[in-house]
Amino acid sequence: MTFDPDAFDYVILGGGSAGCVLAGRLSEDPSVRVLLLETGDRAERHPETLRADGYKDAFVNDALLHHRFSVKQRGCGGRPLWLGSGRGMGGSGSINAMVYLRGSEADFRAWEVPGWGWSDVVPVYEQLERVLDVRPREPTEFTEACIHSAEEAGFHRERDLDNGALLGALGYEAMNYRGEQRRSAYVAFVQPHLDRINLVVRTGAHAHRLVLDDRRRVVAVEYEEGGQRRTARVRREAVLCAGALESPKLLMLSGVGPRDVLRQHGVEPLFDLPGVGENLHDHPNVQLFYFGKRAVDCNYPQLYGFHRALPDSDLPPDQADTCYVFYPARSSFREATMRMVPALTVPPALYQRTALPRVVKAGVGMAFRPGFVRRAVERVYGVVVILGKPKSRGTVRLAAADPRAHAAIDPAYFADPEDMQVMIAGVRLARRIAAGQGLQPWGGPEVLPGSFVRSDAAIAAFVRRMAMTTYHFAGTCRMGQVPGSVVDPQLRVRGIENLRVADASVIPEVPVSALNAPSMMIGWRAADLLRAAAVG
Repeated sequence: MTFDPDAFDYVILGGGSAGCVLAGRLSEDPSVRVLLLETGDRAERHPETLRADGYKDAFVNDALLHHRFSVKQRGCGGRPLWLGSGRGMGGSGSINAMVYLRGSEADFRAWEVPGWGWSDVVPVYEQLERVLDVRPREPTEFTEACIHSAEEAGFHRERDLDNGALLGALGYEAMNYRGEQRRSAYVAFVQPHLDRINLVVRTGAHAHRLVLDDRRRVVAVEYEEGGQRRTARVRREAVLCAGALESPKLLMLSGVGPRDVLRQHGVEPLFDLPGVGENLHDHPNVQLFYFGKRAVDCNYPQLYGFHRALPDSDLPPDQADTCYVFYPARSSFREATMRMVPALTVPPALYQRTALPRVVKAGVGMAFRPGFVRRAVERVYGVVVILGKPKSRGTVRLAAADPRAHAAIDPAYFADPEDMQVMIAGVRLARRIAAGQGLQPWGGPEVLPGSFVRSDAAIAAFVRRMAMTTYHFAGTCRMGQVPGSVVDPQLRVRGIENLRVADASVIPEVPVSALNAPSMMIGWRAADLLRAAAVG
C-alpha cells in the first residue's frame, strides 16, 4: 500500500486551546494519523507565549493576534469595537492572563444538553487539570485588602472557585502555570509530543474551505501554506476548532450555513443550516480605575468575584450575573494601552492597511518610559465589571467569499436593555467594594469614570463609551436539540456525515466566568467522542 503524506484520519482546523487538547489526545493512538492546522506561528517563535509572565508582551505582539473589528455597535455609541483573539499555537490560551475557571453548576444546567451537565463535565475537568497542574497564586497585602472590602459589600471568601457555586463568591482563581512556565494547551498537550510521527502540525496554514462530496461527507480540507494551495485528505473526520469567530466563517465558506447569506457572497449552498453564525455573545466589560496612596504589590489580576447585581432578573436564583476582577495596573497597563489606543483611535479601514497603528503604539510606549510615569502606574488599580450572563445575541456573517477577508461580526452589545441595567448595577457594586475599609490603606480618588458620574444615565453613557470585549466569544455553532442548533450533543454538524465543531462556538449559553477552561474541556470531550465513534 502506497503511503499518502497528505491523507489523515483526523484533520483539526485551529491550534488553540481546544484544538491542541484534541490533537494531543487523538495522537496518543499510534494507529491514527492526525493533522493540526494553525494559521499563526509556532509558539517557539514567540517565547513570551511560553512564559507565565509573558502575557503582557504577547498582547502587544501583532503576530500573536487576529486584528478584527466589529460592525458599528448601536449599544456603544456607534463605535466599531476591536475584537482581537489569539493567533498561533495555543491560540488565546497562549496570550491570556491564565485564568482557569470551570464555571458554575447553574451555567451548565442552562445548556440543557444531555451529557453536558455539571456532573458530566466535572470528571473531565479533573482529568484535564491533572495534566495542566493548575494552581492559584500566593496572596499579597493588596489582594487580601480587596477580599476584605468585597466582604463588606456582600461577597464571601471562597477557597475553591471551581466547586460550582459562584454566586456571591470571591477568591483566588486557579491559573494554568508551573513555576515560570505557562501551562497552555499547547505546552501541556502538543509540545511534549512533537516527535510523534503520527502527529503533523502545520503552522502558517490558512484554511480556505472544507471539500464535501455528493453525500455531504468531508473528503478534504483546502488550505494555503507558504503561498501555495494545499489539500489534506480526510479519512475519518474533520474537526473545526478555530473559535467562535472563525469556525462559523469556515462552515459558510464551505457551503454550510444560511442559504441566502451564502448566495449573497457567491458561495454555493451545499446544506442550508440557518443557525451557523447566530447566537454570538460575549462578556463586555468596563473598568473603574483608582489612584492609590501607595504601590500595589501584585503582578497578576488573580482575584475573581461573582455576584447578582440585578436582583429582579429572571435568571435562576443561584446564578450570578456579573464578574469582578481586581486589576493591578503594574501588571500590564502599559501593554494594554499600547494595544488599545491604536484600536480606539485609528479607523478600521486604516488599521491593517497603513503603518499608523504601529506609529501610535510606539508613541504610547514612549510615554510610559519616564520613571515618574512607571512609579505612578504602580499605584493605579482597577475594578473590572464584566457582564457575565448577557441576554443580547449577535451574529457572524460572511463579508466576502475570500477566505482571508474578515467576517462581519456583530456582538450586539446591550441590544437587550437588561444588559445595560446589569452593568449600571455592577458599576455601583464595584464602587461599594472600592470604598470598603479593607482598601483604605490604598484609598485614593476614582480616576475613571470619576466621582461626578453618579446617575444611571451618566453611568450608562460611561458604559457605552468605554465598553470593550473580554475576549469570551461563544455560541455561533450552538450545540443542542432545539431549533437553530448547529451541532448535536456529540458535536456533530447537522446534515454533514463526518464533521464536528469543538470550541467555544458550540457553547449554547456562555458561562459566567472565563472561557479557556471550558474550551479545553470541550476539546477533551471531543477526543472521547471521536474515539468512541471509531470503535462503535
